[in-house]
Amino acid sequence: MAFIYWSATTDGHGEDIMQNLDRDVVIVGAGPSGLTAARELKKAGLSVAVLEARDRVGGRTWTDTIDGAMLEIGGQWVSPDQTVLMELLDELGLKMYSRYREGESVYIGADGKRTQYTGDTFPVNENTKAEMDKLVAILDELAAEIGPTEPWAHPKARELDTISFHHWLRQNSNDEEACNNIGLFIAGGMLTKPAHAFSALQAVLMAASAGSFSHLTDEDFILDKRVIGGMQQVSLLQAAELGDDVVLNSPVRTIKWDDNNVTVVSEQATVNARFVIMAVPPNLYSRVSFDPPLPRRQHQMHQHQSLGLVIKVHAVYDTPFWREEGLSGTGFSAGALVQEVYDNTNHGDTRGTLVGFVSDEKADAVFELSAEDRKKAILESIAGFLGDKALTPEVYYESDWGSEEWTRGAYASSYDLGGLHRYGKDQHANVGPIYWSSSDLAAEGYQHVDGAVRMGQATAARIVEANKLASVAV
Repeated sequence: MAFIYWSATTDGHGEDIMQNLDRDVVIVGAGPSGLTAARELKKAGLSVAVLEARDRVGGRTWTDTIDGAMLEIGGQWVSPDQTVLMELLDELGLKMYSRYREGESVYIGADGKRTQYTGDTFPVNENTKAEMDKLVAILDELAAEIGPTEPWAHPKARELDTISFHHWLRQNSNDEEACNNIGLFIAGGMLTKPAHAFSALQAVLMAASAGSFSHLTDEDFILDKRVIGGMQQVSLLQAAELGDDVVLNSPVRTIKWDDNNVTVVSEQATVNARFVIMAVPPNLYSRVSFDPPLPRRQHQMHQHQSLGLVIKVHAVYDTPFWREEGLSGTGFSAGALVQEVYDNTNHGDTRGTLVGFVSDEKADAVFELSAEDRKKAILESIAGFLGDKALTPEVYYESDWGSEEWTRGAYASSYDLGGLHRYGKDQHANVGPIYWSSSDLAAEGYQHVDGAVRMGQATAARIVEANKLASVAV
């Protein structure tokens, strides 16, 4: 499926002509959040323009064909709690299918021993299992108590936000394997930062946003389904509805604003509007020059939000050989280079696809290698789970969002130590006509497409209400 959107007109000699547009709302960023906001605003009768720096829509979702194989380069999974995303998928006519999970999974322990197992419990010794269960129970209790909406307002917020997740785990358990396993569910698995780089409160928010920490430890829940044809269709289909209101190849350079109006200057268009939505991750806010500058509080807050680093590895094989050997394709190891691996075979595809993840400091290390040596090291790590057949894929590709000019990391931003309780209450606050909307700022569905959609809907509703109040005032 492919769509082409207007990016600019020319003067007949191939020279671009700057477009001057008047709209009610201009949206910066054509990912799921920005496009959902635009679609909702148009439903409410407001005119919109969406300015996107890239030559495509979708933001951190991207379904592409590499060497003849369709790959989900960005976000892809849908879990049962992501009800808002599922409603949108249904509205857009998109279908889902379940991730393959039959057969035995593989666990490589701290001692390097490889064990095949079934069920949702790692094959660790009784003490480690008891300690893991204890830590999960504590985190589930905290997630339920604190919730995803205003974690910074809870009485325990400062206490939990001024200790790293690494050290908090070890305050509550003396079993190192248990701490590393539980830590990786959030550190490498979600925030893609070392557990010493973010707080226990940030970890609790991650758990609460998914309904519980137990959900994060259950790959059959958090990695439940995929969209047939790819997650990027959520953006492609919404952008198709918006038509020429979506302007590609148009990085926004300047936003001039006062309390009543904004002028947004990009490389393809200048848009005069009543409101602007910044639907990009917080680490990109500083790519835009604001005139006048944003308030001090915003400047400080944005410097405490950053994305992590992960390599999403795709390996496509002639057949899903692991299934023939009674394996699910799922593997987990806190100590391995590739800490997680899953069967990521496309719907109806006779070939087999594996996806693996190399996060934070391990990603730093392999990026120092040549591309050839990095591929060798990564495939050897995957083979540690699934055998030597994993060493020779037909297609191999590394999704490196850290090198993407208009993303610069994965999967979403999180606060540094102490930042969440200090600044969280202001992350949604509009600055005059400037509003913020992305999965990075979501409560439920934080750092998932579901959260992006929720934020797009919520931000659009706020602007519709603000526009009504302004109209009444006039």
